Amino acid sequence: MVAIIEKRDLRDFDWLTSLLAVSIVCFGVWQIYNAQPAESYWSKQIIGLGIALVAFIVVSLTDYRRIIDAAPFFYVVGLILLLLVLTPLGVKVNGQQAWLKLPLIGQFQPSEFVKIPVVLMLAKYFGVRQSGTLRLKEILIGCGILALPVGLIMLEPDAGQAMTYFPILAVMLFLSAVKIRYVVLTIVAGLVMVPLAFWVGVQTGKIKQYQIERVNVILDPESADPRGFGYHTVQSMITVGKGGLSGIKGDTETSQSVLKFLPEPHTDFIFAVTAENTGFIGCVSLLLAYALLLSRLVAGARQASDRAGMLVIMAITGELAFQIFINVGMVLGFLPVIGVPLPLMSAGLSAVLATFIAIGFVISVKLRRFVN
Repeated sequence: MVAIIEKRDLRDFDWLTSLLAVSIVCFGVWQIYNAQPAESYWSKQIIGLGIALVAFIVVSLTDYRRIIDAAPFFYVVGLILLLLVLTPLGVKVNGQQAWLKLPLIGQFQPSEFVKIPVVLMLAKYFGVRQSGTLRLKEILIGCGILALPVGLIMLEPDAGQAMTYFPILAVMLFLSAVKIRYVVLTIVAGLVMVPLAFWVGVQTGKIKQYQIERVNVILDPESADPRGFGYHTVQSMITVGKGGLSGIKGDTETSQSVLKFLPEPHTDFIFAVTAENTGFIGCVSLLLAYALLLSRLVAGARQASDRAGMLVIMAITGELAFQIFINVGMVLGFLPVIGVPLPLMSAGLSAVLATFIAIGFVISVKLRRFVN
């Protein structure tokens, strides 16, 4: 599947997109070190980047059309991995059984990787359409493709990770010309069903008290038990505010993360650490880097030689943009704390590897933009 590297590949390779992704990870390693200087998270992230770059190169030089053709195989493998997580082989961390630990590979999170087979499967299904609007049957089949992995992830339970799958389907449906009445019906149904489901969940005990408190925290984080459920949000906002314009400039004696006030500073709240250490200037620079990266991905979609390739890139772009929005909103107190990592910045081998594999698909599509 992997082609021999030719001069044309080197000439047409999207070096800017690759450099942007690597630069964000390196910036993230610096912030992970600032957050936990006494731990080894930052060194593990460097090792993860090395592994991710190897996978990135392999996927980039592989014809994406062959991978899409094999989408059903990868999809089934992904479902099997998610099922294994729910068996005694699964590893529980912070109340979530979302990891597997295998010999030589170590601990990894299948739900991060299964996004890619889901993207490929949906692109294969919707990519054959050339014109016309989607029928209800086609929409339901697409929902079914998404529902299987999302249902298994909810059993872990990992609602935050499950949420990151929905933008994939939303982008696919939007670009496949879904009828406006289906969009309106979905929005209306959501506005009615979400509050209703929340109320029923509270009455039946399916929604726990801590989940209710997380919603209350968004409405008023300081009054909603700032030492309990509001603690994460309050400490995150304090950390962000402490950075000011240019950051605390390495003053670890006053660092919220180093002094252990900020929970999970190297993962969920890495953006807060960035704000504390580099200030407003550093945060804006990071967001601009993300914006440039996403714009490069969209440009790749415009250059795709077929519909399936375009759908793959746009679904990946939508999912990454959604994660960035959710994580930053969570850190700033606009959204509930649901454990969504910041792409390429948060510590974690699974996330950085899955993201680089996804970006590798984008490069593969762009390398073959002149191929019929």
